[in-house]
Amino acid sequence: MRFKLTDHHVHDFNLQGFTVFRGLLPPALVRDLRREADKARILARKVNGPQAQRLQPLSAYDIDLRPFQDYRDLPELREALAVLFNGLDWSVPALEDRKFNLGILVEPGEQPWCTPWHRDWRDHVPASVRGFVEQNLFDRRLFLQVNCALYADESLWVVPGSHLRLDLPSEIAAFPTQPPQKPELDGLGNEEREAACLAYCKRMPGGVPLHLQAGDYAIYRDVLWHLGNYVPYRRRATLHDLLETPEYAAFRDKVEDLRQATHRPEAAVAS
Repeated sequence: MRFKLTDHHVHDFNLQGFTVFRGLLPPALVRDLRREADKARILARKVNGPQAQRLQPLSAYDIDLRPFQDYRDLPELREALAVLFNGLDWSVPALEDRKFNLGILVEPGEQPWCTPWHRDWRDHVPASVRGFVEQNLFDRRLFLQVNCALYADESLWVVPGSHLRLDLPSEIAAFPTQPPQKPELDGLGNEEREAACLAYCKRMPGGVPLHLQAGDYAIYRDVLWHLGNYVPYRRRATLHDLLETPEYAAFRDKVEDLRQATHRPEAAVAS
């Protein structure tokens, strides 16, 4: 059955900070993408070691990009995004364009592992630009990330609705440092590491795993609380990208200008 966006998708995206287009990818495309994802897994570990969990951008590696372009050109996807964002014409770069930033997330090769809980545009930017980020926190055209699963994937954990607010007292009590510290895993065996990662995930009030099946497309606001939790025995190949809106491109350009301004000699003298 052909995918079609509903009011529930719009409601979920606005209020929860994410929505899932269930079964968006046709089986034949999933098959083609899996073939290239197998190559990406090998390359990721060759380049970055057995625990590597990402290969990005794919355009920098010897991988057939045609299935990925087919994915980004998928009419059902473009139509759904146009409705979700009120007429957005999603810009799809050419295969040879270096802005073709699509990557693949894969499982670690040897040990369980998880990222810290975080909000991307608060915890991963210099303090000098956080004020500008907070001014734009609630613009639904910004901070857009995509996870599209080629195998069943429950690695992404989120706190629904947290994109609409700052940290709650209960969240601050659970994770008092900013950004939060990652779980302590040194010296643990695989089963202990897995248990420690899961306990860390569950420590966040309201945190839940986002369950994706093969062919599901999730779009989420990455200013909500989220993390990734990974185990080596569960195969993973999830397409990962940002969703480019004109407003998001302009926002990122402004952030880069602010970064550069804070590193100029005259800025240092003035401070």
